[in-house]
Amino acid sequence: MREGAYYTNQYRNLFTELGIEAKDVEAKVQDTWDRLFSSQYPETQIYFETDDQMGYMVDTGNHDVRTEGQSYGMMMAVQMNRQDIFDRIWKWSKTYMYMEEGLHKGYFAWSCQLDGTKNAYGPAPDGEEYFAMALYFASNRWGNRETPFNYSEQATTLLKDCLHKGESDDGYPMWEPNNKLIKFVPEVDFSDPSYHLPHFYQLFAEVAAEQDRSFWQEAAEASRAYIRLAADNKTGLSPEYAFYDGTPNHTRGFGHFFSDSYRVVCNVGLDYEWFGKSETPIEVNEKVQQFFKGIPVDDYRRYKIDGQPFEEKALHPIGLLASLAMASLATEGELSEHYVKTFWQTPLRTGDRRYYDNCLYFFSLLSLAGKFRIWK
Repeated sequence: MREGAYYTNQYRNLFTELGIEAKDVEAKVQDTWDRLFSSQYPETQIYFETDDQMGYMVDTGNHDVRTEGQSYGMMMAVQMNRQDIFDRIWKWSKTYMYMEEGLHKGYFAWSCQLDGTKNAYGPAPDGEEYFAMALYFASNRWGNRETPFNYSEQATTLLKDCLHKGESDDGYPMWEPNNKLIKFVPEVDFSDPSYHLPHFYQLFAEVAAEQDRSFWQEAAEASRAYIRLAADNKTGLSPEYAFYDGTPNHTRGFGHFFSDSYRVVCNVGLDYEWFGKSETPIEVNEKVQQFFKGIPVDDYRRYKIDGQPFEEKALHPIGLLASLAMASLATEGELSEHYVKTFWQTPLRTGDRRYYDNCLYFFSLLSLAGKFRIWK
């Protein structure tokens, strides 16, 4: 087991380990950021600004703004030391997505139109957990300011709501209190394996409200075990939805390996890079990388978790490749190197479906370059 970067403050650069010049890695990171966040590159741009000091990330395939994308954009901005963009995205999110009344008071509406009109009044917990972590990192990197830029206070309040909704008011928590597993949405009793971020929970256990810190430590341990439980023993593939016992939940056909599922190996990789825990299910990443060995990117498909392919092609093939590369944070050998090299040589996606692919692309690029860091 490697000693994690949390303890050493040393982050691997898997590109330079393969002989790529450090200056070329730096240039690629900056160029990729520019292509996602600058209007100079409309074919790849996913971040847009308004005239009132706000900004949003567009899901270009669905023509909306999602908490997933907003929270991802904030995490990207804090890693790139762009407080201006971070604050624009957070201000837009608080202004238009935050729900101040009703069943989901304290949460964020998961989807809005580009003018801020809510498409739904329900939350998606993957957005809340990324919001909270990005806010804590912002607090540690830049310091707190006036509301809503009192970052750490905003994060702590959000996590309190995520755990305690329903105790003294209407609503439901985002984590199941008994088994410490994150829910797909607050009202249901099943999960999404790709929502499990034990490396975030490990940090929440240090900075969240004091009375909740033991919960977050237990949640980190529970999620590492759950990721292993939900992944197929042979292929390593995870379903998009799964019950608490790890079995696939086929509601609306989401019990198979598809777009959400790609993030599981990303989360395992980053968890291992940060903490190097023996409990981290690195074998999941090894199995998934082995499963896709020899399959060209343009032939990636939707799969049953036992590996049987559907005719349906992958909706986000570049995102899947990026995930397979990021998985290498927890794997070794020629196959691991193959995915990193292939990813390095692959450009960003263009076209209407570019948003999700390119979010995963940039997170993978940051991680493999040693730039997806813990800000203490």
